[in-house]
Amino acid sequence: MDLIRIENVTKTFAKHTALDNVSLSIPEGSIYGLLGPNGAGKTTLLRIINRIIAPDKGRVMFGDRVMTQEDVYRIGYMPEERGLYKKMKVGEQAIFFARLKGMSRKEATTQLKEWFEKFGIQEWWNKNVSELSKGMAQKIQFIVTVLHNPRLLIFDEPFSGFDPINANLLKSEILALRDKGATIIFSTHNMSSVEEVCDHITLIDKSRNILSGNVEEIRHMHGSNIFEIDYRGKEADIRKAIEKRCEIMETTESPIGINKIKIHIANDNEVRTVIAAANESVELRSFKEIIPSMNDIFIRAVGGNL
Repeated sequence: MDLIRIENVTKTFAKHTALDNVSLSIPEGSIYGLLGPNGAGKTTLLRIINRIIAPDKGRVMFGDRVMTQEDVYRIGYMPEERGLYKKMKVGEQAIFFARLKGMSRKEATTQLKEWFEKFGIQEWWNKNVSELSKGMAQKIQFIVTVLHNPRLLIFDEPFSGFDPINANLLKSEILALRDKGATIIFSTHNMSSVEEVCDHITLIDKSRNILSGNVEEIRHMHGSNIFEIDYRGKEADIRKAIEKRCEIMETTESPIGINKIKIHIANDNEVRTVIAAANESVELRSFKEIIPSMNDIFIRAVGGNL
């Protein structure tokens, strides 16, 4: 069953179309990645789902009915633009946000203490928000976003500014929330995070939905004829030899002399030709087919080469 359905949503600001007839479905109990380059329309869509702004056309369905203002209480939203009141105490601020979501002071305090202990930030309860580092402030915002156990969680670039240890902590908590039944929309530029946590994705580019589906199915569907070549020699030489026969996706130079080049060969009949041409131009060490990463697919899709 789908918890959220976006049906033909269009949104225009002045002369700029932020979303152009976008439709997608978000299965209940899943982590759904919302991807796209800067300015593609992702944040606009998140704000429409959270009823901060309204679409010009189309609608948002919550379960089997049109979403209403009351459904906002069933949503936890952590926007990319973080915002805490700097003159308040950390604990009081967290309680304030919890009360806005309908929790009692007693219930909020009990659950907040548990979350603060889990994140190792108990000593910050009575300190001013102004004393928090960026990463510490993000932890607080994550906690108040999930505290009231919403059915739908929306995270816009949740790992921005986090070191790897704290990013992994957040990933673990997001996965645990999904396993407990929450539905999560996850907007990010970090493609490795998509592969680690997302079940499904939609890629928005130039205000339109250009790709949707299950992450593993998408990787295998668009994985045909992508190869990686290891070689010794000059990149310019191998490029000149093969660039008319294939799409060069990525190149990597190694300090130990064995370089890599990732390519897509559209025509099966060209595979042997590319191998032969590469072998004539450089010292070929290996040639192997690979399943593309979401980063590869993102680059090809946005570039119009998928």
